Amino acid sequence: MAYLLQDFYDWYHDLIDNQSDSRVKDWPMMQSPVPTLLLCLSYAYFCKSLAPRLMQNRKPFDLRKTLVVYNLFQTVFSAWIFYEYLQSGWLRDYSYRCQPVDYTPKGLRMAETCWWYYISKFTEFFDTFFFILRKKYQHVSTLHVIHHGVMPFSVWMGMKFAPGGHSTFFAMLNSFVHIVMYFYYMLAAMGPQVQKYLWWKRYLTAFQMIQFVAIFTHQFQLLWTDCDYPKGFMVWIGLHGVMFLFLFSDFYKQSYLKKKERIRAAEKKASENGKVYLNGDSKPNVMLSQEEHLNGGSYLNGHIEKNGQITNGITSNGSIRSRK
Repeated sequence: MAYLLQDFYDWYHDLIDNQSDSRVKDWPMMQSPVPTLLLCLSYAYFCKSLAPRLMQNRKPFDLRKTLVVYNLFQTVFSAWIFYEYLQSGWLRDYSYRCQPVDYTPKGLRMAETCWWYYISKFTEFFDTFFFILRKKYQHVSTLHVIHHGVMPFSVWMGMKFAPGGHSTFFAMLNSFVHIVMYFYYMLAAMGPQVQKYLWWKRYLTAFQMIQFVAIFTHQFQLLWTDCDYPKGFMVWIGLHGVMFLFLFSDFYKQSYLKKKERIRAAEKKASENGKVYLNGDSKPNVMLSQEEHLNGGSYLNGHIEKNGQITNGITSNGSIRSRK
């Protein structure tokens, strides 16, 4: 047993000290995977166990202004990272077919951009923290925690051993998606007055799924291409694309396709009960709240919501109720 432990110790130090990229060895958080791993595990424990218990007997916080500022920051931060990825290689110099790690002076700019992308995975933890502080536990799903908990360690691996080259395509594309995503969340946090501009939520989810298809397609092409890039990282990033595609596809089906089925069933039931809707049509005018936009919407247990009020078949002046 002692020999096995010694062999593992020697292998680990050889991997970290001799096989990693020497340019980043003294950068913050790059000396060892332990701090990143501990932060990821602590995040998962805090979000799924400790934080809900701490908030159990507390009222939810009103964080609307905080959310606007936070999402604005994330939008600008993502835009800057996306710009740096373009200027560091992907706009002109990098090959979308095969791109080895660049060790030129310009490649150092790419490595620095990768480090800031790595840091951005920790700032995104606040997505979850704000949900918990507002007691929106339904948003802290398995998909959400896996997505945010896995990414920092995955990016650390690439940052430590291959900070540049082919797999940075996924980070560049992901940064662009986050520009759009956090801009949407910023608008949603502004309140009901901007809800009419948030009709494109489902297309944002579809955009995210297209992103994952593009990522694993771009990565897995190296299986049939002779390229001087570590194939282990190519497979690692490609499998992330596949995993998140399946997770987001399930979210899309639950949030939009099955929601449509629930709405149709509720409309049929309302029609059979002879209910009168506020807009005077046979089809109810469904409005979703800000929080429902953030979570893909819901139908409020079969009731119909208009302008933030549950109508249940009552006209605007409250004089006409459901007719049997």
